[in-house]
Amino acid sequence: MSEKTIVQGVSEALDYKLTQDENVLLYGEDIGPNGGVFRVTSGLQDKHGVDRVFDTPLAESGILGMSIGLATEGFRPVPEIQFSGFILEAMSPLIAQLSRMRYRMANTRNMPITIRAPYGGGVHTPELHSDSLEGLMAQVPGIRVVIPSNPYDAKGLLISSIESEDPVIFLEHLKLYRSIKQEVPDEDYRVPLDKAAIAREGSDVTVIGYGLMIPEALKAAKELENDISVEVVDLRTVSPIDMETILESVKKTGRVVVTQEAQRQAGTAGQIMSEISERAFMYMEAPITRVTGPDSVFPFGAAEADWIPNSTNIIEKVKEVYDF
Repeated sequence: MSEKTIVQGVSEALDYKLTQDENVLLYGEDIGPNGGVFRVTSGLQDKHGVDRVFDTPLAESGILGMSIGLATEGFRPVPEIQFSGFILEAMSPLIAQLSRMRYRMANTRNMPITIRAPYGGGVHTPELHSDSLEGLMAQVPGIRVVIPSNPYDAKGLLISSIESEDPVIFLEHLKLYRSIKQEVPDEDYRVPLDKAAIAREGSDVTVIGYGLMIPEALKAAKELENDISVEVVDLRTVSPIDMETILESVKKTGRVVVTQEAQRQAGTAGQIMSEISERAFMYMEAPITRVTGPDSVFPFGAAEADWIPNSTNIIEKVKEVYDF
């Protein structure tokens, strides 16, 4: 075991599945000889061949359309959308076809497709290269949305996603790709899908989040530890949401802050707040609140630091619900 980044964890998961299952195919824009924009697939074409790791034209709709055909013929495609904002070009094959194929075919067809895409901001990319569209994806029935917040989960969740018989959108945060390291086993292992993790135990306030918001929440919890005991819940899968783990934590603390990098309106945070209100209202000691990006388009790089939520914002909300 050694310390690895999320890039390394994802790359190892892809390498393992290519080695273990001859039906796994990787393809996308510049993922072959170049190894992708972030070098996640670097060296995989040399090792596994151009028939299994290959470049595609700049056509996201074609990439996902081809994935449906390949899955129908028994392959296990792992297409890469170069940045999550580009998936808007492929909404028809994603929502009108891929997501509903099992229902349409009366449960006689699997769609074992894992769509990888970088998402989020914080690295000063041009417009449409930084977006948090997971709330949009999570609203589509038939698609699972997975978001790791650390290298260990990235490797284990991606292996589980590729082995799933249903479509998965696997979102990898731009800023987390190389900014954190963690002990990751060299051998294969799985992290279960649809199961949240308690990233830090606490007793006074529950902070629920995913992706970049988890290291920010952990930083907030550390700064508050002498005054307020904060429990941090890492969703890991934002659709479906593991409400069982959330409710167990809520019943323990009675105070909740939900945080997401995405805009405030109609997102994952709003859904969680509604579910808690319906299922655990009598356990609450304070109104549920949230920390989110503002309801505007994702800003240009110069304004990202003011736009993206951080540990300071989380600390303010934790104090607010604790003192209510």
